[in-house]
Amino acid sequence: MTHATTVWQANRSGGLTGAEALIETSLAAGVDVCFANPGTTEMPLVAALDSVPGTRAVLGLFEGVCTGAADGYARIAGRPAMTLLHLGPGFANGIANLHNARRAHSPVFNVVGDHASWHLVHDAPLTSDIVSLASPVSGWVGTAASGAGLAQLTARAIAAATAAPGRGATLIAPADFQQEVLKAPVDVELPHPRSKPEVAADVIDAIAKRLRAGERAVLLLGGAALDKRGQKAAARIASATGAVLYSETFPAAAERGGGLPDLDRLPYFPEKAIEALAGAQLVLLAGALEPVSYFGYEGVPSLLAPSGTVEVLSTPEEDATLALEALADALGAPEPAPQPPRPDDEGRPDGELTPQSVGRIVARLLPEQAIVSVEGGTCGYPFFTASSRAARHTTLTNTGGAIGQGLPAAVGAAIAAPGRKVVALQSDGSAQYTIQSLWTMAREQLPVVTLIASNRAYNVLRTELGRHGQSRPGPNATALTSLDGPAFDWPALARGYGVPGTRVETGEALRRELGRALAADGPQLIEMAL
Repeated sequence: MTHATTVWQANRSGGLTGAEALIETSLAAGVDVCFANPGTTEMPLVAALDSVPGTRAVLGLFEGVCTGAADGYARIAGRPAMTLLHLGPGFANGIANLHNARRAHSPVFNVVGDHASWHLVHDAPLTSDIVSLASPVSGWVGTAASGAGLAQLTARAIAAATAAPGRGATLIAPADFQQEVLKAPVDVELPHPRSKPEVAADVIDAIAKRLRAGERAVLLLGGAALDKRGQKAAARIASATGAVLYSETFPAAAERGGGLPDLDRLPYFPEKAIEALAGAQLVLLAGALEPVSYFGYEGVPSLLAPSGTVEVLSTPEEDATLALEALADALGAPEPAPQPPRPDDEGRPDGELTPQSVGRIVARLLPEQAIVSVEGGTCGYPFFTASSRAARHTTLTNTGGAIGQGLPAAVGAAIAAPGRKVVALQSDGSAQYTIQSLWTMAREQLPVVTLIASNRAYNVLRTELGRHGQSRPGPNATALTSLDGPAFDWPALARGYGVPGTRVETGEALRRELGRALAADGPQLIEMAL
């Protein structure tokens, strides 16, 4: 649904420019944060961010920081942020994290400046096919043909971005239409908040009948089903039927800890996932897609669930939480028993750091309502397992597998929830893809604690070499999976971007430095030597 409004600034003689109309429309639609890496063709929009007050403009030194931050913002705020990007090459620099945002169903509103419409025919050096670049990572793409069109298409883009289950929308803004002065008010149709459709009662009844008949079930949760209500309803179903609960392998956002069910992520490697699902007669999807092997391996099935077992309780477009509650009610499932308290000595490992000890220490020290942006397998899985007994927090993971998501997502999450502490649990290799995020954290004084799992190798690639029969890699394979020689000096890199940094090698040191960092104002970085 939409509602009409008129874009006009009555106290300005001569009316708004197209750029100002775009900003005013986005504000009217509830978009008040802009992650920007602008260039020449976006200068009218940069000026409009001052002449039309109300938008928080955040500079990223690389477009992938902007798009990843918009993704992290959307996952926490539940509404779009704007990105402001420079022509096709600038947009291309941000595509990797827009790919992740698409997989997360994040509503992201991209504005891409283009050459003046009359200049495009001359094929200037920065001219490119922006529509073709944007289409694979956008559910909606539009190009303005006038200053008034910038306002109208802004409203359409935001409506498209916020349509369930959430998607990217990209508006291409030619420079001449940004500068054009509107001669009259412009009517636009702003989107209303929309609820997700409910799952039909006959779908609920059919699944409840199968569960009452005693079919062995695995319940795979994704999307909104991983909120507090969804998980509690899933726990009721599991308690009543014996169903096994899993989160999808890389959830966009999952509530964890604070007495919520102790469910783990479906394993990453296909053999382990197939093993986890092998005994199921019913693999029930609640807001998740059918599990598929991340990569194809000869002799290993691409579809991980046993043939014929997959049933959809709710699609990502539907209200998964309400569907789970309706199914639990249909089963007459009682509330599950609360989680037992954590032993006093848990989360206090000493000595040399391991991924498991890092996971336990971080889970132990997390403050209430923290946000944890996880990227990298070294400590990510051990933390997720340990975090079921942490204080209540939200975990973000890399939904699309394009590396460089974790630090920008932490930036966006911190801006979306200024009262919450953010921890970026990051592997050293992937952190280098968007290390410029540290500068934005320092400039905005964001409460982000970055934890670098420093093993100086692409360990996942070494594992993949082994899976391809290279258990003893040669010199080239070793060099291409090593991050040593020279080793990164993470504290020095952090300080160069304006973030205090330190290095720890033991559990005692990590507990001390993490406690200090969580109590500090502004960003902090800790390199964890593994």
